Amino acid sequence: MTQQPTRVLVVDDESYLADLVATALRYEGFATATAATSAEAVRQVAAFAPDLIVLDVMLPDGSGIDTCAKLRQAGHETPVVFLTARDATEDKIVGLTAGGDDYVTKPFSLQELVVRVRAVLRRTKPVGTSSRVAFADLEIDDDAYTVHRHGRAIELTPTEFKLLRYLAVNAGKVLTKKQLLDHVWNYDFGGSDAVVQTYISYLRRKVDVFDPPLIHTIPRVGYVMRRSES
Repeated sequence: MTQQPTRVLVVDDESYLADLVATALRYEGFATATAATSAEAVRQVAAFAPDLIVLDVMLPDGSGIDTCAKLRQAGHETPVVFLTARDATEDKIVGLTAGGDDYVTKPFSLQELVVRVRAVLRRTKPVGTSSRVAFADLEIDDDAYTVHRHGRAIELTPTEFKLLRYLAVNAGKVLTKKQLLDHVWNYDFGGSDAVVQTYISYLRRKVDVFDPPLIHTIPRVGYVMRRSES
């Protein structure tokens, strides 16, 4: 079975920014939810049970820093990455003292935010939890950056690794070529379907030399990772 996706709650009253961040994180394999206010964020923490919160400091019904402090006082230890337009050292100290785990200043790149999110998750990951994604006899280790099938190591390029991981995290789900382009080659990449086909063929030569094949083509739609064609 595949590893359940890590859940991230994005809290920002600028809906376009919240949606943009949530979309970027979904392309990276996270499950996401959004909130626009402090009160909504508290409700979402209870309902969505996020593994990490991306929290804007300025909210219409209060401070994100106060929200974080309230969550900590209520016993929630969910890691928090603050978003803020203020980069003064004293502001960062206040945020981190309130229980934040990192501090990202606006404007920021989506790639930087994703890297920060992953770094915080690695630092705060409970002892004994796994960084692996597994499907059938395929094992992908994010921390070690390794891939094994049938117990044998498979050498992949960074792009091949990212493509394979995305297929594995979404095993059983048909992914379109556009989804794969957006995820693996970033959001503004102007590539063609041929790029996806080429890298799928690379993966098949390395991963599907074993039986049963795991990467399947859905004609005129895209690709899916599953144990058989049925």
